[in-house]
Amino acid sequence: QVTLIQSGGGLVQAGGSLRLSCAASERTFSSYVIGWFRQAPGKEREFVAAINWNGERKKYADSVKGRYTISRDNTKNTVYLEKNSLKREDTAVYCCGATDGSTWSERPSYGYWGQGTPVTVSS
Repeated sequence: QVTLIQSGGGLVQAGGSLRLSCAASERTFSSYVIGWFRQAPGKEREFVAAINWNGERKKYADSVKGRYTISRDNTKNTVYLEKNSLKREDTAVYCCGATDGSTWSERPSYGYWGQGTPVTVSS
């Protein structure tokens, strides 16, 4: 079991940058794949990015490739999502999740979730 606590987010202008963090106190955190999903108003939650336990494998949604970077520091039990060149369509509530499964981009694969962090990109 793992409890995920998110931080970061807020209001940013288009073209700007923002970093989200997803942390846990449990030592088991380092054994999980951590993924980020987002849900925009009126839309379903969609996959954004995921990273494996040691950070050597990463997966991104096409919509964020080249603009977002996912990384992790297991000494701090934290995964980061660095977001650059933000667009208005990046506005959403972002959630991190933990999975020990193999289907990183599928929401049902994740058994644990953070509390959600709103990100608003203004023009």
